[in-house]
Amino acid sequence: MTHIAWLGKKTPFCGNVTYGLSTTEALKARGHQTSFIHFDNPKAPGSSTSLLANDPDVSLPYLVKSQVYTIPSPGAQRELRESLERLQPDLVHASLTLSPLDFRLPELCQQLGVPLVATFHPPFDASLRNLTAGTQQLTYQLYAPALSKYDRVIVFSDLQAEFLARLGVREDRLAVIPNGVDTNQWRPSEPQTQPGITPAAGSAMHQVRSRLGQERIVLYMGRVATEKNVEALLQSWRLVPMEGCRLVIVGEGPLRSTLQNSYDEGVLWWGYEADLATRIALMQCAEVFVLPSLVEGLSLALLEAMASGCACVATDAGADGEVLAGGAGIVMSTLGVTSQLRTLLPVLRDQPVLTRELGRQARERVLEKYTISRNIDALEQLYGDLVRRAPLAA
Repeated sequence: MTHIAWLGKKTPFCGNVTYGLSTTEALKARGHQTSFIHFDNPKAPGSSTSLLANDPDVSLPYLVKSQVYTIPSPGAQRELRESLERLQPDLVHASLTLSPLDFRLPELCQQLGVPLVATFHPPFDASLRNLTAGTQQLTYQLYAPALSKYDRVIVFSDLQAEFLARLGVREDRLAVIPNGVDTNQWRPSEPQTQPGITPAAGSAMHQVRSRLGQERIVLYMGRVATEKNVEALLQSWRLVPMEGCRLVIVGEGPLRSTLQNSYDEGVLWWGYEADLATRIALMQCAEVFVLPSLVEGLSLALLEAMASGCACVATDAGADGEVLAGGAGIVMSTLGVTSQLRTLLPVLRDQPVLTRELGRQARERVLEKYTISRNIDALEQLYGDLVRRAPLAA
């Protein structure tokens, strides 16, 4: 079986952790060996236990690390090389971190004779189609020459692949492999846990239901940050009478306190939720999931909501519009989100039959295209193709 060295930035409040851990756990379940090389060793919130404690991981030193970029310490490249020489992986898979090391990896792996795969997931919006996406466009233009030197570059959508090809990345280096979720774990609630029926005492569902009450739930789950555009959802919620419904905001971020102070009436600010069973219960209790982002990659929270049978409303930021296209949800433009939600929220309030049908179609779409097993199948095929041959010439 293949030994894969995963390289990237891992922080407990970044989706990369969830994606990386679920993917590597699935790979290990199929007999592969994985090692983490990253810029820190994150702790579970409120715990001294590493999120990566069960993996033979290597922490690289850094000077600056944020949600957006990482500046490694001067000795990080040497430590990375020594780590790869010691681990001797069959393949390196880098989740690119907007770091100078991203540009040096191809030469290093070529010297070591190790195939190199990149997952390239900077958020973007639909205006990439017209090459007018400001900061996102500059990021893609900056990375395109370096990505051409990787053996394979994984992107989440056809739109990303098309854009990178237009910037000069060879199409035979690009692989579209969307995120995937465990549909046995993320699934609609059982009849005995639905509103009006008391779930088993002590269960995550019981605790969530006790806190939420019996109102119909509209849910946002994710970072409370500028790019997520949560304020547009809050503004529309204030403007539309939503009798019998409750808006629940799950997550933390730099705008949490400001927005909570301004929009508290009729809104439950849940905060960051580390417990997986509780997050699943929150999704199962929600009737509608709203993601008003201005930029995205491919939202894992959106896929989890779809798999849970929520009616999903999201912007066409990143790959989210592709995921919901054709009836699996409602797709909004990133322009004028508040006004669009003012129109949509009353419809969703008054049409429970519509929300149930949207939830059914959302789960069907995930089962068709976005399961973790499909994701791992595609990764295994890609890894196998590269390991069986020498790395491609740059």
